[in-house]
Amino acid sequence: MNCYISSSLFSYRHFERKTEERQEENSRNCEYGSVLLSCCCCLWCEGILSVIFLCLGCSGGLLSVLLLSLSLSLSLSLSLALSLALFQSEAFFEDASQYDENLTFQDMNLSRPLLKAITTMGFKQPTPIQKACVPVGLLGKDICACAATGTGKTAAFMLPVLERLIYKPRETQVTRVLVLVPTRELGIQVHSVSRQLAQFTSISTCLAVGGLDLKSQEAALRAGPDVLIATPGRLIDHLHNTPSFELSQIEILILDEADRMLDEYFEEQMKEIIRMCSYQRQTMLFSATMSEEVKDLASVSLKQPVRIFVNSNTDVAPYLRQEFVRIRPNKEGDREAIVAALLTRTFQDHVMLFTQTKKQAHRMHILLGLMGLKVGELHGNLSQTQRLESLKRFKDEQIDILVATDVAARGLDIEGVKTVINFTMPNTVKHYVHRVGRTARAGKVGRSVSLVGETERKMLKEIVKKAKTPVKARVIPQGKDASSCVELNSQLLTKALQDFDLALRGKKKRAQFLKQGKKKELTAEERAQFEVLKSQMYAERVAKRDRKPKRARAIPEEEPVKKGQKKSVFDKELTNTSKKTLKQYRAGLISLSRLGIPNKKGGRFKSKARYRRK
Repeated sequence: MNCYISSSLFSYRHFERKTEERQEENSRNCEYGSVLLSCCCCLWCEGILSVIFLCLGCSGGLLSVLLLSLSLSLSLSLSLALSLALFQSEAFFEDASQYDENLTFQDMNLSRPLLKAITTMGFKQPTPIQKACVPVGLLGKDICACAATGTGKTAAFMLPVLERLIYKPRETQVTRVLVLVPTRELGIQVHSVSRQLAQFTSISTCLAVGGLDLKSQEAALRAGPDVLIATPGRLIDHLHNTPSFELSQIEILILDEADRMLDEYFEEQMKEIIRMCSYQRQTMLFSATMSEEVKDLASVSLKQPVRIFVNSNTDVAPYLRQEFVRIRPNKEGDREAIVAALLTRTFQDHVMLFTQTKKQAHRMHILLGLMGLKVGELHGNLSQTQRLESLKRFKDEQIDILVATDVAARGLDIEGVKTVINFTMPNTVKHYVHRVGRTARAGKVGRSVSLVGETERKMLKEIVKKAKTPVKARVIPQGKDASSCVELNSQLLTKALQDFDLALRGKKKRAQFLKQGKKKELTAEERAQFEVLKSQMYAERVAKRDRKPKRARAIPEEEPVKKGQKKSVFDKELTNTSKKTLKQYRAGLISLSRLGIPNKKGGRFKSKARYRRK
């Protein structure tokens, strides 16, 4: 305990000393700026005096003109240099991209609860972005960071945040940390990692993203969690509709995947959220690329940030093997057949298949399912529950292939992905890097296979030019398997899709379809396709039954009768309303012991003869 307190005092004094050094350096910068301004003012005064001498007709008019031009040029150059220096000092306070290679988690002055959580999660050595960001974040400085995908950026900003929350307990029930993320899935992942890191502390976290229950989120926000992970749209909704929730007490603001949020047209919402936060705060901005929009956002939200660019985010993972399949101009319709051949013969498990559109993702999901593969889909047309269920099934290895759009291309850390297949090339190299970044994460080995058409060869040249390791060209062998696969794509799969759509239209047409299928004599291929179709229809019915809410059972289960105890007939006698039973009950002919009720003393009639009819 004494070591725990001493380490906390040491880190607090270290933080105070660094803060004082930062204030002294800011004051020196201000003095330097004032000296430059005074020099410029002197030169301007000299120019004005020379103009006056020239107008008065004094001797040395040529000298006055030269003096005027010299003073104007010097003053202009000095003013430009001053503005550039001030802009650079405002844009980036310092560059901390160089870090200690031998730094470990124990050397970062982290508290024991965090070190215990790190050990429990299986982290052994910090990644480069963690080595660079954690020490700077503990000092309370603003950070503008950029690193390749899959390098552990979530822990890089959550570790200093949790450390500061541990050593500065909250006095009132307010939210002190806000993490903004672009997508729901990334928010759920950041929330999961945050809870794992804070499992041995009393720090509370809350998730506010679209697609989940709004009322439960409002109740959690009214309780005042320490850390809030949210998407911009849902956060603005809560700010407008939850009266007791506000951002005036935010101490740390984190903008994760800032360029993606700007791509999704969240710029105005993000600026509104930044204006609502406290001015005296620490801000950390993590972006894949430093575009002009991101620089504008950094100038609005950050104050003299530390620049941390560990490596360019346009670089793929070092242990990723990149392969490309060329699609000829007259063979564009063979993409589905080629993907089917790859998935059935070479890459049979732990595969993510990326498509450009939601419609294409749904089509590939049906096609691969009809071929007997265990496949799931993830795109924007699904509800949040369905999206989370697909992710969970893929992580639990219940399905081997996940067909997804670019919704799953950013930030998601899915353990064990061996292969990424691009059905079509994405629009930019940045999106390609994020897609293939789902594999070969955290120093592991992975493979990407991309189908490249003639119109996509320009992007292929850019990728090959930036690749640090040689890329490979994969050739689909032209043999019996390939030709049968193409034939399957052109004939059987199209027919199977039509039959499947027909079968799902209604009960009558489904029964008619099954009846017709039984009547005609089928070939071996048709019988196999028919069995696959029946199993798919059965899976659809089972899934539909599982999605229905179960009925609430209000009647409790009956307690088992003990040995030697007679079973009560109270329920039977009470529910029997026939005339005969009613007369017997009124006449007292039904004893209480038969109904399971113990008799009281003196409660039994001495004689029943006087009540009988004569």
